Amino acid sequence: MIKHKPDPTAVIRALRSAAPYIRLFKGKTFVVKAGGGVFGDPEATRALIEQVAILHSLGVKVVFVHGGGPQLTEVSEKLGVPTQMIEGRRVTDAQSIDATAMVLSGLINTRILAACRELNVPAIGISGVDSGLIQAHKRAPVKLQSSDATVDYGFVGDIDYIDTDVIRKLLDNGLMPVISPLSSDGSGTLLNINADTVAAAIGSALGAEKLVLCTGAPGILESVDDPSSVISITDLAGLDRLKKEKRVIDGMLPKVKAIETALHGGVRRVHVISYKAPDAILAEVFTNEGTGTLVVSNMKGLAAAELAAGGATMS
Repeated sequence: MIKHKPDPTAVIRALRSAAPYIRLFKGKTFVVKAGGGVFGDPEATRALIEQVAILHSLGVKVVFVHGGGPQLTEVSEKLGVPTQMIEGRRVTDAQSIDATAMVLSGLINTRILAACRELNVPAIGISGVDSGLIQAHKRAPVKLQSSDATVDYGFVGDIDYIDTDVIRKLLDNGLMPVISPLSSDGSGTLLNINADTVAAAIGSALGAEKLVLCTGAPGILESVDDPSSVISITDLAGLDRLKKEKRVIDGMLPKVKAIETALHGGVRRVHVISYKAPDAILAEVFTNEGTGTLVVSNMKGLAAAELAAGGATMS
């Protein structure tokens, strides 16, 4: 039998293309946030963590923040606790805060750590409660954007301060924090905080190079009914236009708010990608073309190569 060696040209070309990005991002901090949708599928979970493991092995300091909405809804229903969502945000009453802690800091966090262990990523699971990482207060009733009504979100927290000491100590020791978005106020009352909000606040506090939001959607869409209308590149002004034109709705509302918070807070780049797309994180980070939506503070600050990659899908 005669065996022929495979042509390594494509691999070498890919390595050459990725090398500038690897040099650029080594030692930088990325905050990666994944919604609970991905964690219902073991294969999708492994594929996502495998990409994070590659970032870690290349010297990127990764902070992983997770949600757990679908799992929380499922557990709440089994416990007979109704789920209420208003403008993309979950109402957390006294009955459901215990289920929230069980799912976020128990089921989901541990499942991610198990995947990290399989892939030899030295990960540590924590929540916003640990060492006072996320200091928060109970949200007061707020007026809805869609009407004149007000709503009390219950045991939902608004962030006052991020104490980054515990995160920096983990990162400096080569460990990857896996953070559940659960916190408490000064009296020890547990508070549920939107995971996108937590990721943006942590990214800002750390001065992260990137915030990567892994969602079920392919990115930010020009038309909410057309999955192919992904906007490749936009900025804060573009997001503002999309909001005014009602092109940002439901679960994308808190994501856009988180993006704005992160960019105003000093995060250089925010990426919205789909965890369903193969190797979406790697393609977004190590190629100009990417797979989802890149959001920056101002389009004028983009390099020519980044603008060219956006093509006709800029907003």
